[in-house]
Amino acid sequence: MITITDLSLVFGERILFKDVNLKFTPGNCYGIIGANGAGKSTFLKILSGEIEHDKGEISFAKNQRIAVLKQDHFAFEEYPALETVIMGYPKLYAVQKEREAIYAKEDFTEEDGLRASELEADFGELGGWEAEAQAGQLLSGLGLDEEDHGKLMAELDESKKVRVLLAQALFGNPDILLLDEPTNGLDLESISWLEDFLIDFPNTVIVVSHDRHFLNAVCTNVCDIDYGKITPYSGNYDFWYQMSQILQRQARDQLKKREDKAKELKEFIQRFSSNASKARQATSRKKVLEKLDLENIPVTSRKFPYVGFKSEREIGNNVLRAEKLNFTFEGTAILKDFSITVNKNEKIAFVGLEHSSKTALFDIISGEKKAESGDCYWGQTTSFSYFPKENSSYFSSDLSITDWLRQYSPDQDETYVRSFLGRMLFSGDEALKPVNVLSGGEKVRCLLAKMMLSGANVLILDEPTNHLDLEAITALNDGLTAFNGVILFNSHDHEFINSIANRVIEILPQEEKGERYIDRMMQFDDYLVDAGVKQLRAEAYKHVQRLSI
Repeated sequence: MITITDLSLVFGERILFKDVNLKFTPGNCYGIIGANGAGKSTFLKILSGEIEHDKGEISFAKNQRIAVLKQDHFAFEEYPALETVIMGYPKLYAVQKEREAIYAKEDFTEEDGLRASELEADFGELGGWEAEAQAGQLLSGLGLDEEDHGKLMAELDESKKVRVLLAQALFGNPDILLLDEPTNGLDLESISWLEDFLIDFPNTVIVVSHDRHFLNAVCTNVCDIDYGKITPYSGNYDFWYQMSQILQRQARDQLKKREDKAKELKEFIQRFSSNASKARQATSRKKVLEKLDLENIPVTSRKFPYVGFKSEREIGNNVLRAEKLNFTFEGTAILKDFSITVNKNEKIAFVGLEHSSKTALFDIISGEKKAESGDCYWGQTTSFSYFPKENSSYFSSDLSITDWLRQYSPDQDETYVRSFLGRMLFSGDEALKPVNVLSGGEKVRCLLAKMMLSGANVLILDEPTNHLDLEAITALNDGLTAFNGVILFNSHDHEFINSIANRVIEILPQEEKGERYIDRMMQFDDYLVDAGVKQLRAEAYKHVQRLSI
């Protein structure tokens, strides 16, 4: 259990937290939410001891072990993946290494024997005999093949390092688990596995995430950071959202009543302050006006960008036809005889573990790359706009955001471009920043603005929710749901896929025989429970040591 009393933290003149009082109890999972910059990650760092708070007290139950998801992906380069996972339980790891060192001695003394006996007892009590098996199960559940377990961290790619560090945090049944964006870099299968793990986890979990489905699946409570306060709510993210909407409406109504009252008092004071017979009443109303605190009813510090796509031309029945596309990358065939017919009103989610295949497909149909064989035919009424996963080439110049977006605007007037950027949360001097210094989320908002200006009736998006906060994801989700054109997209956000797609295509491992693609006209949740789909997926992934959905 964690008890927080009167916690405060100030950065310069900015109050990040003030007089926070909370209690986190075992058996519950707490989702920490708030706008970008509200202090979610900072709060976790305070709990872990990485950052000192200015005031207040944080108390833990005696002998509790805290595990933290490490953010430095290169901190364990010289260690094998399996050993890195076990290092998540420092006490066990220290016993294991000392035990190995004693048994490696050439001159084994009586004193060594006594120490070895003590270590054996500690090793067994801490679960050392099962440690490697448990670490291996965690790695397999998170999508690492068994052959990767013995590899050095330096030999693994970025996505696999993320999974190893997550397994490290989960290892050894910690009393308190602090997870900052644990679904980043995970595919849908691994996220599903993690959800099941945390649902069954018996101790305290505190998690920061932008994945709404994940928060709904695992959280028993939500803690909302807004205006320096942390307000606890029982229930998952959807329950918090419904409650917050009610509370915000009440706050807005209360603020409106106070503003109307203030206006009425000001008018009376101005009208009768010089009238001798009304002077006393005017003075009385002036005192009431001074007591009216309009600043003390903040609605929310959250900012939602405006995301809306309008096609300039109605799309016809013939949208896209691709025939027998083949593409090889670094000697591996990632697309084999892929064919598709895209029809009017379709919003297609491309899913599956073959991420490079999905990106290659989008690059080919958008003209960014050329297939080794096969053809693509776009309908005469179509115009498309592409959101690529790798976008650095768009932002290599030192143009301001305004000048950068003007390149793609049909209206070159600066006022028009600036007003458009304002809706995407680039207001004032923010719109003058050079694009080569933008954060990941800012780049995404710029690319979405570019797509909105295009007037395209087909949108192609490769993992557009990466780097976005919950508010921007919600705005994008709503904008795509309302769009009346065709959408082809790929995402790891379960809720995003399920609420947008009416057709699901899964690219399976590109084996010589067997099914290569599954194509169903249905929502994503229906796709996951479809018995026929489950059978096809099980057969296709039988050679891959991963847990299927």
